[in-house]
Amino acid sequence: MDPTLKTISMLKGIVPDLSPRLRTVAKYIVDHPSDFGLDSIRETAHKCRVSTYTLVRMAERSGFASYHELREPFRNALVSSTELIKFSEWLESLRENGELGQAQVDASVNTLAIVHRSLESQSHEQLTRVSEMLHRAENVYLTAFRASYALAYYFHYAGRMALPSLQLIPHHMNNAIDELNNANDQDVMIAITVTPYSRETIEACKFALQKGLRLIMISDSELISTEFTPDESLVASVLSTHRFGYFSGIMAIIETLLAMLVKMGGEQAVERINSYEDLRNKNNAYWIAQKNISFKATAYLILVNLHTLRFEKSGVRPF
Repeated sequence: MDPTLKTISMLKGIVPDLSPRLRTVAKYIVDHPSDFGLDSIRETAHKCRVSTYTLVRMAERSGFASYHELREPFRNALVSSTELIKFSEWLESLRENGELGQAQVDASVNTLAIVHRSLESQSHEQLTRVSEMLHRAENVYLTAFRASYALAYYFHYAGRMALPSLQLIPHHMNNAIDELNNANDQDVMIAITVTPYSRETIEACKFALQKGLRLIMISDSELISTEFTPDESLVASVLSTHRFGYFSGIMAIIETLLAMLVKMGGEQAVERINSYEDLRNKNNAYWIAQKNISFKATAYLILVNLHTLRFEKSGVRPF
């Protein structure tokens, strides 16, 4: 086995037995192997929000002679895609706009890197398994809370046209667990959550697995909770230049999954999508700008308004 994958597999195995601080370090290494291999020990400590001593303890706890020996398998990890795009001319021109220009550059580079990393880490085999699992299920429940809910709402809005069994839970003001009361082992649940993980989402995941559902997680890590293990985990990067996570990577995964679901749905999916569009057009769901009326029509309307105003002032109703 590849040394990097071997180390990651080992870390996943010992996570339940680690202290909270060491668990944080292990989670960071698993989630960001390239950064771990490239950054200095001080930079990694800063990103993990622990001391350098904690990183040394992590190495010892993992059976390595030193921190450098722990990091060595990751040294050959791919260089961040950020390095490949940061010298684009349009980005460099933005740097001339002061602090806000630099903030725009940093955010743009980070977004491009996140999308690249997130898509690159998705294997065709896994996305195929997930797509087939969703198509075979009697019911597909989709849940998320707080900021992640926006992603779930879009996934449901577009995805139900290709996958009629897709249901966004909770409905209205219910709890997600209430909606899973009648679910069974023929059903699947998709949960979307990122650090810090929503309590409601974690509880829904645990309940779904207890009911026998298969669980697909779309998240920022494979190591979310020691209390349960999803059937499939689609992991995106959410590293941010501000205090909130970037969702562009998760959105890229969702868009890819939607494309595969539509393709797998064949002609029936296309016909279903067209039927939704026809229904919306017939019910005027979309705003359409009015055509310019002619000069004569405009003049007529002005005269009518003037006559109406004159009669109202005289106290006589024109009609």
